[in-house]
Amino acid sequence: MKSGTLKKWADTLKKNTYALYLASRDTRVPILAKVVIGFVVAYALSPIDLIPDFIPLIGYLDDLILLPFGIWLCIRLIPQEVWLECQALAVEQIPELPHSRRAAIVIFLIWFLAMVGFMLWLWPHIGGKKTPDINAF
Repeated sequence: MKSGTLKKWADTLKKNTYALYLASRDTRVPILAKVVIGFVVAYALSPIDLIPDFIPLIGYLDDLILLPFGIWLCIRLIPQEVWLECQALAVEQIPELPHSRRAAIVIFLIWFLAMVGFMLWLWPHIGGKKTPDINAF
């Protein structure tokens, strides 16, 4: 893939992700679509990937397959006229979007707390210390 094609693909991905965000705030979009959009946009903006990027060959698999599939699914759930309006707004507004460290920290904290909660739930199931049953005596 040539670098120009890759840059165009990345720009399209960025524009579509922002257009999805705009669509999620539109009252004409069904609730199911808003939920799916929330997951896709959160995943797209998240600094944590399902498959870490440092893993050779498959590290970018989620970015190349899962994210475009999620965007495709969201587009199918949004009314076409709403989607076209959101795309047009995204093209106009993307150059002026601010970068927010606060948003990055919030996203990181959400993922961190989700992982800690999952580990606390998983710990007893994988052989972690269990409290003794006092009724066993």
